[in-house]
Amino acid sequence: MSEQTCTIIYNGEALSGAANRPLIDFLDDHGKKLPHVCYHPALPPLQTCDVCWVDVDGEQVRGCTLTTQDGMQISSQTATSRAAQEEGMDRILNRHELYCTVCEHNTGDCTLHNAVADMHIPIQYYPYERKPSEKDHSNPFYTYDPDQCILCGRCVEACQNVEVNETLSIDYTAEHPRVLWDGGTQIAGSSCVSCGHCVTVCPCNALLEKTMQPDAGPFTAMPQKVKRPMIDFVKALEKSISMEPITAISVIDTALRKAEIKKTKTVCTYCGVGCSFEMWTRDRHILKIQPVAEAPANGISTCIKGKFGWDFVNSPKRLTTPLIREEGRFRPASWDEALDRVAQGLRAVANQHGGDAIGFIGSSKASNEEAYLTQKIARLIFGTNNVDNSSRYCQNPATQGLFRTVGYGGDAGSIKDLQLTELVVIVGSNLAENHPVIASHIKQSHKHQGQKLLVVDPRCHEMAERADCYLRVRPGTDMVWASAMARYMFDHGYADDKFLSERVIQVEEYRASLAPFTLEFASDITGLSVKELTTAAEMIGNAGSVCLLWAMGITQHSHGADTSTALSNLLLVTGNYGRPGTGGYPMRGHNNVQGASDFGCLSNIYPGYDKVTDHAAREKWAKAWGVSPEALSDKVGADNFQMVQEAYEKKVRAMYIIGEETAFSDADSTKVHQAFTQLDFMVVQDIFMSRTAEFADVVLPGCPSVEKEGTFVNTERRIQHFSPAMPPLGDSRPDWQILTDLAARLGHPWRYPNPGAIMAETASIAEIFAGVSYEQLVGWQSQQWPVKADGSSTPLLYTESFHFPDGKARLYPLEWRPPEEREDSEYDLLLNNGRMLEHFQSTNQTGQGGRISSLSPNWFVEISPQLAAERQLKEGDWVAITSRRGTLEVPVVITQRVQGNVLFIPIHHGKPGVNGLTGDHHDPDVNTPAYKEIAVKMQALDHPPQPNPLPQHNFRYGQRTPLDHLPVEDKWQQTGYQQPPAHVKHPEKF
Repeated sequence: MSEQTCTIIYNGEALSGAANRPLIDFLDDHGKKLPHVCYHPALPPLQTCDVCWVDVDGEQVRGCTLTTQDGMQISSQTATSRAAQEEGMDRILNRHELYCTVCEHNTGDCTLHNAVADMHIPIQYYPYERKPSEKDHSNPFYTYDPDQCILCGRCVEACQNVEVNETLSIDYTAEHPRVLWDGGTQIAGSSCVSCGHCVTVCPCNALLEKTMQPDAGPFTAMPQKVKRPMIDFVKALEKSISMEPITAISVIDTALRKAEIKKTKTVCTYCGVGCSFEMWTRDRHILKIQPVAEAPANGISTCIKGKFGWDFVNSPKRLTTPLIREEGRFRPASWDEALDRVAQGLRAVANQHGGDAIGFIGSSKASNEEAYLTQKIARLIFGTNNVDNSSRYCQNPATQGLFRTVGYGGDAGSIKDLQLTELVVIVGSNLAENHPVIASHIKQSHKHQGQKLLVVDPRCHEMAERADCYLRVRPGTDMVWASAMARYMFDHGYADDKFLSERVIQVEEYRASLAPFTLEFASDITGLSVKELTTAAEMIGNAGSVCLLWAMGITQHSHGADTSTALSNLLLVTGNYGRPGTGGYPMRGHNNVQGASDFGCLSNIYPGYDKVTDHAAREKWAKAWGVSPEALSDKVGADNFQMVQEAYEKKVRAMYIIGEETAFSDADSTKVHQAFTQLDFMVVQDIFMSRTAEFADVVLPGCPSVEKEGTFVNTERRIQHFSPAMPPLGDSRPDWQILTDLAARLGHPWRYPNPGAIMAETASIAEIFAGVSYEQLVGWQSQQWPVKADGSSTPLLYTESFHFPDGKARLYPLEWRPPEEREDSEYDLLLNNGRMLEHFQSTNQTGQGGRISSLSPNWFVEISPQLAAERQLKEGDWVAITSRRGTLEVPVVITQRVQGNVLFIPIHHGKPGVNGLTGDHHDPDVNTPAYKEIAVKMQALDHPPQPNPLPQHNFRYGQRTPLDHLPVEDKWQQTGYQQPPAHVKHPEKF
């Protein structure tokens, strides 16, 4: 549908453009500037700054409230409008001291500075008055300076209704209004999750990244004893020469800084949400992360890791030169020597034992292009399909469930569908901590659009607390309630019969398989009451649209593929595929775990999900690569889990591991370490000397994404391009260059000039990437596969057909199979485990620099108050947690988040960590280890207690203060408030 247009008259000039566009943005499109401070395109009109006054048909109106309509007559230059604008700015300047040339924020995006410069204010009417509050440095990542705060409320609106963390507020009726955290004056210890959203939208220097302080500009780092007298002198000078010459100097300063600052579009290197933003750098100094409204997955939203978790890039612990092991020790080596050694070592194993004696593990953090090269080396050069990535440890069961039922191994729609749906169901996913930006989108819809939220999880996390219905399920039993609810839909008239008859097969066979799954049976297995199950089933049955999200709480069980299948079955029964706001959404854990799989780092598929056992697919790839089909193996290779098992059995004799902490992440780590020591040859390519790299014969220093070019695929199948913000550190190299150079040494000189050429090759072969190109990914553009040859994306799958030859989905019959490992009289507890918001995996990245680690530096185990009372344990007491395979010692945190005999432990801390307790029991369908099935016993230890295992300044102790909107009316209704252009007695409050 074509966009509506309009013509408005602005200051006597006709301007044409989009109708229903915010006036300030419309004017900006035409190079016109309406002064404003509180307005932000990603926020609703706040109406707090009183700077954007215009005349509309003789009436004074705040311009931020207007959207363009045909025929509007607007003036910003009447005497009254101009006087009102200046009065609004004068009130702001009463509470904000302009010292821009020595301010860290004078880098071009200070809205207040820019507005003052644009308005050409000769002198401020109200003198600046200091406020009694001191600057707050208590957060590791940003500061709040109440003395510079202009009370615009952008930060409050962003926190309350965009991020929906609901921490910030302003009491406009206070004697000295300021931003509050949970109603208090200190950031530390509040519910602030350090998402940085408030810092991003702050229009001045009141909220500012610590990485910007003190050396963001040429004069900003001067000592306070020099800076303060200089400011006082200049402020006194303003009274005689006016503000404009001083402002002109600060404009020059801004221009000088902007010339030095590089702004690079990049994509986050942490979870699978796929947030993109600008990285601001000066040389190698990362000044800040600046989100933009145009970012397709996140807009201006970020989380603690995406906004602040970049200290690892310049860590002194980075690998910067190749290393070769000699006599049990590593020595530095040149790239030529190291790559020659790698080529010789791999070739020797292949010559003696065959290509299948080598295993390749690609990185779910490296680019799509690097995943493609990894599998190409394995398949084309060594003739083996022994290639995999970390999706084996987390998401393969979900992918298998989708393959069985709907055909594609990815999210059914986009993140925006999660806001369009009537009901969101979250199962086995701590979404607010593992995928916080997606959680924010859902929290917005739940808070403001009447969306319903159903959460099923053994642990009461934030989304469970917010849910309309929360089911605390027994771990490992989700397949049962999902199947019981599918039966309930058939039995109570909620099944979408038209959808099933037209678009689904195996319906009757599947319905017959549901006979055992009564609500009573489900109640007995899951620990949920029939009433709870009925309530949840009615929510699903009555919803006009349903999106169902799940993650590792489902997949990391011995039958995660079956449970994932059951969840997709339930969606099919209710007709919740192929429409906006419907579908299954397995949340991807790593930034490119989806892309690593899409581009062929799986043991059974080529890029684009062609099966290696399919003769036609094998011929296609052989032809594209210029070899006979016989040169490519038609046998499914060993996956991550099997490679380690076969290394333990001395069948796999060499491994090449890229950017994966396998020694820490694979189950039963004792056995993993034994397997690695038995290898004839091992190569690790990484950015740190990881636990895995310690076993290597050759270590190759790769680069993080901010030092190279490439693309990632996020959880919604969105392909995004990233560019290098800085050159590789030391002698490290981009992984695609390392792999290309290695291939040349192995007799395959591919000569890719850049990653775009690698993508072009992939797109020319794999149909689902047919129209993918770097030209289509410029700037904030993105593409969602399948991408047609003309470059058009597929944001929503299954609108016309499912990905099967007949175009129809399959209902997949299942039988209940209990968890492989359960508690007994000796091992009487269940140890659940998972991620924390502030950490990532083995902390090789988030553990650098100490800022993130300061939020939760200690390992601990969560136990319920009931269990603590039974075992006579207090907060901080040490316990031994023992499984059938190992023991670890940790202090306890007593919390209502867990209940009964279920414990929870974070996966990040300690080496070898929690996998000293896990076993090699696994999902037989996809070989994903059952990380979440650990039966343990717990014994109190006679150690001195650990004071505050979770520090008191951690956000988990905060108490949120929810608001529906910024209460600007409280300001207007105060005695003494007068609408500009009238002067007021107490401008600091208005």
